[in-house]
Amino acid sequence: MEQTVYHIPAMLHEVLDNLCIDKGKRQVFVDATFGGGGHSRGIIGSMGEQSRLFGIDQDMDAYANRIDDKRFTFVRSNFRYVANFMDYYGVEQVDGILADLGVSFHHFDAAERGFSFRYDAPLDMRMNARQTLSAADVVNNYTEDELARVLYLYGEFRDSRAIARQIAAKRSAQAILTTLQLQDAIRLKDKQDYARLFQALRIEVNDELGALRELLQAATELLALGGRLVVLTYHSLEDRIVKNFMRSGNAEGVIEKDFYGNPLTPYRVIEKGRTASPEEVNRNPRARSAKLRVAERLDIQTPNSK
Repeated sequence: MEQTVYHIPAMLHEVLDNLCIDKGKRQVFVDATFGGGGHSRGIIGSMGEQSRLFGIDQDMDAYANRIDDKRFTFVRSNFRYVANFMDYYGVEQVDGILADLGVSFHHFDAAERGFSFRYDAPLDMRMNARQTLSAADVVNNYTEDELARVLYLYGEFRDSRAIARQIAAKRSAQAILTTLQLQDAIRLKDKQDYARLFQALRIEVNDELGALRELLQAATELLALGGRLVVLTYHSLEDRIVKNFMRSGNAEGVIEKDFYGNPLTPYRVIEKGRTASPEEVNRNPRARSAKLRVAERLDIQTPNSK
């Protein structure tokens, strides 16, 4: 039986360099998007024997990729709850948090999960199979206005109302339950438009942007002075949030100032959107859209911090 690749870690060497791993120190790291474990294995191989790594993933499929190492702990959860789990494990501060926001090869290639328009499969798209909301629920049960909102905000469709109208008309005759039925329900220009459609539904189903905001806020509270926040983004919506947060300490990008007009930001930006090398893109075409953003925790509390 042919083995499929779960995921190829993007910009692995750049990620490891920016986490500032030191074998001579006792450090704690969090891989908030464990997935296939590629980045985590790189971290484990670079850190000291007294250090610790937590790998977080809400998808039970990722559990099979866990690392057999006493320094590693797998946490099955949405990364939005990272602070709760660090508290549970008695960890007050961490030295680095990594989040690779790209969807794994595994999810796109596992037809039955419904993430890809390349296959005819149930409209699912749940990262966490234990949750109830699926893409089929969104497509069939959201009002036309709610559908238009999802398509406009997360797919950036200017004609979102027209597309929502097509979906509503089709489902009134028959429920739209598969990826192929959804594609047959509407007529878009090209594959890129269908990719944006599926992206919009996936973001809504998994509340990806809401979870990202909570992860970033938790990172500000968890990172030790000099700790690194390392994030790989893949589309403009999540990249804008990460860029704003690293710049200002909030998702809106509003920089607070002290009485004297000095900016109050909890981070020093290290990487401002570095992209993969041409050589890496040749090896891993999906790395083409990756942007690496890195920030270092400063000894400054913003007005919104606890």
